[in-house]
Amino acid sequence: MSALDQIVRKARRSSHGDHLCRIALTGGPGGGKTTAADMLRREIGERIVVVPESATMLFSGGFPRCNEPQARKAVQQAIFHVQRNLEDLQSARFPHRVLLCDRGTIDGAAYWPSSDPNDFFTELGTTLELELARYDAVLFFETAAVGDLSIETGNPVRIESNAEAVALDTRLRSLWSQHPNFVLIHHSNSFMAKLFEGLHVLGELIRRFSDGEPEQPTADHDEDK
Repeated sequence: MSALDQIVRKARRSSHGDHLCRIALTGGPGGGKTTAADMLRREIGERIVVVPESATMLFSGGFPRCNEPQARKAVQQAIFHVQRNLEDLQSARFPHRVLLCDRGTIDGAAYWPSSDPNDFFTELGTTLELELARYDAVLFFETAAVGDLSIETGNPVRIESNAEAVALDTRLRSLWSQHPNFVLIHHSNSFMAKLFEGLHVLGELIRRFSDGEPEQPTADHDEDK
């Protein structure tokens, strides 16, 4: 079943604000989501506002990246709050537009130094369900590492090996796939084909959210979880 076929026919909006809808663009390292976000913005134009990835902003600005468990927790807490505030800021600045979020508030649970992702949400005083409800749909770009392709891009912020990227992809997918409007954009040997699929799905999502009050979501996408 194609990614487009997995989209709910009329997805239920769950986010709050003046924006048309809020869509999370996520996936494991090396999935091409940031490149996709930029291309999708260029193709669809002013109807979209991209919320940049907070982790990249922090690390590029000199925020320390540490391996000690308590330090990793502090890092993910900072990323969570910056991500949430960036989304709220863009929603306020650009009412009635689509917010396309380069990652979301849930991603930190996959990086949290614990085998139980609920520890992350408990520490932040929230729940997975509340954070999922911030987004109206999820486009998940599967990492190229699953195809044993190099994910090296020259980005100094990305430090994961292929094996680590696949493990993070799996953890992220297990969390985000619980969203009723989760769409998996599979890895492809052709990155352009992957981008075009994402563009087609995003365009359809925007059209359907613009149509009005939606129906209950279907469960067709469950087979890809």
